[in-house]
Amino acid sequence: MRVAKPQLVKSSEEKIAVRSAELDHLVAEYMRILSTERGASEHTLRAYERELLRFTGFVADRLGASALPAQVEHTLIREYLGLLYGEGLAKSSVARALASIRSWFRWLARQGQVELNPARLVATPKLPKHLPRVPGIEQMQQALDGVQASIDGDEATVWPERDVVIFELLYGSGIRNAELVGLNLDDVQWANECLLVRGKGRKQRYVPLGDAAAAAIRAYLPTRAKKLASAQKNSQALMLNARLQGNGRLTTRSVGRIVKQIAMRRGLSSDVHPHTLRHAFGTHMLEEGADLRAIQEMLGHARLSTTQRYTHLTVGQVAAVYDRTHPRAK
Repeated sequence: MRVAKPQLVKSSEEKIAVRSAELDHLVAEYMRILSTERGASEHTLRAYERELLRFTGFVADRLGASALPAQVEHTLIREYLGLLYGEGLAKSSVARALASIRSWFRWLARQGQVELNPARLVATPKLPKHLPRVPGIEQMQQALDGVQASIDGDEATVWPERDVVIFELLYGSGIRNAELVGLNLDDVQWANECLLVRGKGRKQRYVPLGDAAAAAIRAYLPTRAKKLASAQKNSQALMLNARLQGNGRLTTRSVGRIVKQIAMRRGLSSDVHPHTLRHAFGTHMLEEGADLRAIQEMLGHARLSTTQRYTHLTVGQVAAVYDRTHPRAK
């Protein structure tokens, strides 16, 4: 794949003039592996390439244009992270940069380019645990009812039938934004009442298709067919953009904009985005007694520890039960 232009390294104004052709080649090769063999998303590829090219620019500036991976020691990586801190980057951004560097050196070690991964000796910045704020169950019910009402002309959106499907699938099935826009028509398995979802790393899983989401899709499909027929186009994508631009498939950026606009109209917080609805799915399922491993399966989490974040979101419920039932709490 094409290697992006080197990123700024010394500061937001000063560019690095020195590049290492070998390091940049190895970054490009790693990007190819991530794309073709590991099925990384475009977002992941862009983020990794940006972080790694910035780091290799720093290394070339310090060690020269002939720099090789084996010359990079953990002290140099720490110096680089210190530079990022000095530029005012948040701990989360520095941690993301370190994760990219670690991953690259792990691959380099497997390729025999380095004996050991020097990034393993660099501690990850301790991040504050910010729990995602999610709307309550009643708030989500009211918001979804409001989106459904838009079909009848109440604050109608550009394509209300489609927008109802967006909300119902993100919240009703807990799928990711990228998984939503990646759905094709035949991924809706009506007989089994489920969706075939392609998640991170091209992993596939089945998620339940609830009655409300199924009804929303059935109401949307005739409008979808009519729009395609009018434009004399065909598309396998389930979710289409209103103008049928390109291959007709809706983009993740458009979904984010649609969710935010409608959420604000329906009284939800201004920071609501598609992943908020996914968090709401997991949180509300747990609140209603769903098994944590079942939620893990539906959300497509590789590790249970990722799903366990939702247990922190319901700590208020635990406190309420304690106050209501324990003799010493009264």
